Amino acid sequence: MKKIKMGMIGGGIGAFIGDAHRRASRICNDFELVCGVFDVDYEKSKEFAAKEGIDLRRCYKSVDDMIKTELAMPADARMEVVAIVTPNDLHYPFAKKLLEDGFHLVCEKPMTITVQEALDLEMLVAKKKLTFALTHTYTGYPMVRQMRDLISKGVLGTIQRIDAQYYQGWINSIIHGTGSRITGVWRLDPQHAGASSCMGDIGVHAFNLIEYTTGLEVREVLSDLNPVKEGIKLDLDGTVLIRFSDKLKGVIRSSQVCAGEENNLTIAVYGSKASLKWGQENPNYLYMLSDSDTIRIFKPAHGYNEKLAEEGHTMPAGHPEGIYEALANIYRGTAKSIRNQKFTPGEFPSVHDGVRGMKFIHAVVDSNAKGNIWIKV
Repeated sequence: MKKIKMGMIGGGIGAFIGDAHRRASRICNDFELVCGVFDVDYEKSKEFAAKEGIDLRRCYKSVDDMIKTELAMPADARMEVVAIVTPNDLHYPFAKKLLEDGFHLVCEKPMTITVQEALDLEMLVAKKKLTFALTHTYTGYPMVRQMRDLISKGVLGTIQRIDAQYYQGWINSIIHGTGSRITGVWRLDPQHAGASSCMGDIGVHAFNLIEYTTGLEVREVLSDLNPVKEGIKLDLDGTVLIRFSDKLKGVIRSSQVCAGEENNLTIAVYGSKASLKWGQENPNYLYMLSDSDTIRIFKPAHGYNEKLAEEGHTMPAGHPEGIYEALANIYRGTAKSIRNQKFTPGEFPSVHDGVRGMKFIHAVVDSNAKGNIWIKV
């Protein structure tokens, strides 16, 4: 099948996220990177394009140049979808331009800086009838998809408690270093990161996993956020109580300053009959717990899994897979949508998930600012 031609904004030399997107698009084998604006420095952008084997005539100085030149090409030669892998504050303006000009999108999270921007994009996607994939990458893991399907079948009984945590430690070395290092990290700058660092960067992943796996929507939040050190303008640590209903509650714990933690994202959904637990650092294991039975372990590449989970593994049983393959599953679902092929709900997070994420982030920040009170999402 003919590959989908892709452009990219950001993600140049040394960019982890851009590299992950390129690897994922190659793994799923549905996309071909043909052009982009890879760096604000045009010389560095060209250097990157040359290393990737991209025609330097399609390495552009600006997004406006890229759109104008690509639109002038024959339909079968121009880019069809664009991956936006820039700092947060650039997501909305670039996404808006590209959607208005008829391009499909793959966008990093959080989708925008404000809730209104997110709602604007949701309306524009609906109006243009375009595909918009938001890369909440962890939804691409087969065992997360298995968790989603098991919960939808009611195997847990009545859900009674939901916990998620996301702990990292990488910001410690930055905030306890020099002042110049602090100002050089865009995730700590409200102008580029938005209203939140910790909750906006990783807490929102935990929130998304909860809604993705359970099919439920968080109704209210009560948060207690912590910048940890004087001079830091955004939260680096926080706890959020979440409420779905009067009888169903839970918690999200998130931190970027837990020394020694790497990428410790976990979710547990506790029901009246059984419970499910999954952790990102050991993603091939989904645990089912029960008061009346032994612990069960689900793993990818086995016939007992649900259809969506089984379609998500790329290797035989016992061969570890990870973040690139998870992101590749999102790209694969995106390709189906772009090609107007049938796809299963849950194959890729949509613009609606982006709206939910922005509402969560701003509700959490609002709750903390108003003295730790319950705020509707």
